[in-house]
Amino acid sequence: MADQLGIEFHVVNLMRDYREKVVKYLLEGYGSGITPNPDVMCNREMKFGVLWDWARERGFEFIATGHYARNAKCSVLSAQSGFTEHSVILKGADPNKDQTYFLAMMQPEQVEIARFPIGHLLKPELRDMARELELKTAEKKDSQGICFIGEVRMEDFLRAFVPDKPGAIVNLEGKVMGEHRGLHLYTLGQRKGLRVASPLYKQAYVVVAKRHERNELVIAIERPDTPLLWARRCVISGVSTTGADLMQPMTLSAMPRYRSPAAAASFTPLQREDGLAAELVFDEPQRALTPGQICALYDGERLLGGGVFESVRYE
Repeated sequence: MADQLGIEFHVVNLMRDYREKVVKYLLEGYGSGITPNPDVMCNREMKFGVLWDWARERGFEFIATGHYARNAKCSVLSAQSGFTEHSVILKGADPNKDQTYFLAMMQPEQVEIARFPIGHLLKPELRDMARELELKTAEKKDSQGICFIGEVRMEDFLRAFVPDKPGAIVNLEGKVMGEHRGLHLYTLGQRKGLRVASPLYKQAYVVVAKRHERNELVIAIERPDTPLLWARRCVISGVSTTGADLMQPMTLSAMPRYRSPAAAASFTPLQREDGLAAELVFDEPQRALTPGQICALYDGERLLGGGVFESVRYE
């Protein structure tokens, strides 16, 4: 593509930083029993972190990416300096491609130098533009998979680094239903790959808990009221803001996983020695809130920031 467009192309080897900041985070997370999100951390730590440090030293002013998100300016009134403008991130114009969830842990200074040149377009419009320009990637398939392992299954990747630790699969009553290969290979809300036959047609077992002290995987038949599957209250930690004031209680919308609808919730900040945390109380119960996963926070279309699910309270 660079050759076709007549622009310079440089390959920057950041493998050592990648191992330390993303791959290590992923493996330590799964090893400790949570479900981390490496793609979100890759944006904060690598694209707009290590890569930006490299670019800034060489005179670059911005980092542009292909995320489906939009740049905007927000005016803020300050007693010291009056009205000042700062950059904010808005959801992408294409609701089927919006990727602001993956930008939820960015810092305000990173938002200032980020540019999202395709966020105002629908994907079909972008492909039409690429065809008109006769770009070689006009018909290229959408990329899938985790940023650094590509099309390799996460299970296969993990098994190369984290040893299997088989244990019992049990139901809510404690009855043994089968054997799992290691708790790190499963996530809350998972239906496929459990290797436990469903009792009736159109009924499916789902993972509702992981008991690390017993090395047990807990499953149950999925219903609208399945215990341990649905919750309204949770605590998120490591709260990061993209520039919004998250130090006050507020009502906002929260996206507990990519492609899930953003749901109304009340946000109450919790000041702790290890950083900003918050209690989230959703208006409606949410399915499979998973420790280690990222929760993105919004005010309408504006991305406010995000945090990591730390604990969930079942009522």
